[in-house]
Amino acid sequence: MSKRIDVKNLDIYYGDFLAVKDVSVTIEPRSVTALIGPSGCGKSTFLRSLNRMHEVIPGAHVQGEVVIDGENLYGKGVDPVMVRRKVGMVFQKPNPFPTMSIRENVLAGVKLNNKRIKKSDADELVETSLRGANLWNEVKDRLDKPGSGLSGGQQQRLCIARTIAVRPEVVLMDEPCSALDPISTLAVEDLIAELKENYTIVIVTHNMQQAARCSDRTGFFNIEGTGKPGQLVEFDDTQKIFNNPSEKATEDYISGRFG
Repeated sequence: MSKRIDVKNLDIYYGDFLAVKDVSVTIEPRSVTALIGPSGCGKSTFLRSLNRMHEVIPGAHVQGEVVIDGENLYGKGVDPVMVRRKVGMVFQKPNPFPTMSIRENVLAGVKLNNKRIKKSDADELVETSLRGANLWNEVKDRLDKPGSGLSGGQQQRLCIARTIAVRPEVVLMDEPCSALDPISTLAVEDLIAELKENYTIVIVTHNMQQAARCSDRTGFFNIEGTGKPGQLVEFDDTQKIFNNPSEKATEDYISGRFG
């Protein structure tokens, strides 16, 4: 299922403003890649370019390539909706659909994609997705209750279940734990470790310990100054980035000298 992502000479724009400049990187399948760096340096913008969510903003566009499984997501005739089916997204704030039950939340993406699904198949998909998100045992007796009635950490795992129900190949997570308490954060981190057996995962985080704990590789983004584009300064194995980075800026950021 999981796929390698090859990013080549990617420039990301908001209108005329170059927000992220010249990123080239390979993200390995069945791995967790963390993106770190100070606020406003383009990490989330880069993340959103990996499933064309970036383009939802009027005037936003990219130059360069994002290739998954040999296909450039920005190639002519590529449907962004299909891209987002392959490359799922989990956002910073848990966003279950408030009027929907837990069960309906899990199936929302599948139904959005106009997939007709038999009740027995739907039941099975709900269970496997919730099990996949380590949530089944907590909610199996209240699947028809609103998803918004869950705790913050449970809501975020419900959103992860909704994402994996569509059977994507890549899962992007934009600061998935920033709104959560430490116990819920650990639950999501444990989940990320399990999910990488089946998916390629890319996570933006401001929490250095989290990046160090749950990622295989880390990319450090930085910005030279206000109004300048963000750049990928360094990308390497997480151990190396945290223990022996090649770039002084990386070391300064990780040791807390700036950012």
